[in-house]
Amino acid sequence: MPGSLVRDVMTKQIVMIDHDKSALEAAKTMAEKGISSVFVVRDGQPVGIVSERDFIKKICAKELPIAEVKIGDIMSKILTTAEPETPVEVAVQRMVNHKIRRLPIMEGGKLVGIITVTDLARHLRTTLLIEGALSDSSNIDDVIATMDHDDKH
Repeated sequence: MPGSLVRDVMTKQIVMIDHDKSALEAAKTMAEKGISSVFVVRDGQPVGIVSERDFIKKICAKELPIAEVKIGDIMSKILTTAEPETPVEVAVQRMVNHKIRRLPIMEGGKLVGIITVTDLARHLRTTLLIEGALSDSSNIDDVIATMDHDDKH
């Protein structure tokens, strides 16, 4: 991983939803696209992110009517970002410091990608395979497939 940059690891396909849309609309979008989070925007600018965890803690656990909840009311604010040229180690440290699983990637004030824990796991797997450190890649493939299903974004 040393020497790698965020642009080499990030997911470029990002999904955004306006802050005044319902949580139900966001959930449907996430299900259709097979992702676990969406960026929340206001006037075209990213202001937050909503993950499956937000739905569980802020809607399901409180038994709120999902169609009546505005996505802007349950989003988590963006705590930190990185740029495409940021070293992966720096991005990882920011994620650890802020206790987040998803890091927005900004360039010139524009959202251009995201790094997730799954992206980092894939990158680490590739690095280890290149270094020949993994002897049984099928077990790692199973782990990555499980993570992929759980945390695509």
